[in-house]
Amino acid sequence: MVHPETPKSYEPQSHWRSLLMQSMQDSSDAPSPSEINVGRRLQELRIIQGLSLRALAEISGLNVNTLSLIENEKTSPNVSTLQQLAAGLNVPITTFFESIVSQEPYVFQKAGERPETSFPQGILEDLGGGLALGEATPLLMTLDANQSSNPEPIVHTGQEFLYCLEGRMAFFVGEEEFVLEPGDSLIFEAHIPHRWENRNDGRSRAILVICPADHADHLVSQHLHNDSQIS
Repeated sequence: MVHPETPKSYEPQSHWRSLLMQSMQDSSDAPSPSEINVGRRLQELRIIQGLSLRALAEISGLNVNTLSLIENEKTSPNVSTLQQLAAGLNVPITTFFESIVSQEPYVFQKAGERPETSFPQGILEDLGGGLALGEATPLLMTLDANQSSNPEPIVHTGQEFLYCLEGRMAFFVGEEEFVLEPGDSLIFEAHIPHRWENRNDGRSRAILVICPADHADHLVSQHLHNDSQIS
């Protein structure tokens, strides 16, 4: 008796990466949900989990020919079929409607061509270009003149790394204050309350690497929703 192959576990993006990527897609020409191909997405998920069409058919209870028709865009699955596929692949049904991002083994970016998103005090540019470094997210942070994060400190899991490229900024980690100028760096445990100030009359720029330890950490999103100005 041939036993169906056991699907590999599917690891969705962390809450932080998903929120950041969605924010950057909203500012770009990313495909709309109507352009997402469910058949291609099904094939991608099946291959990621190392399953043949026959194995997925046995796990999901669907016919091999039906799966082939879906993957080759000859037919569109109804909700019931999607539920069976989601159960067989052990993924949320919404996974079939996520954008397909081609994962390259390297990322080269020209200045001015990076995905970016605005936040109240400046701009975050994605230095990773979609290539994951575990849960670490390398960003180019540009802070507007005389801006600061909220008086309420940011707290989340993992660590943060900062390397100042331009200007002068102060980072407060717990009771300590660190003033960073070009060439200075700082790394700290992010569970310690932290906040920052740009004390320049011009912009400040830094490489910021955020690495949450918890895949589901919602608190990291505070980096995208801070709003305060130095008086």
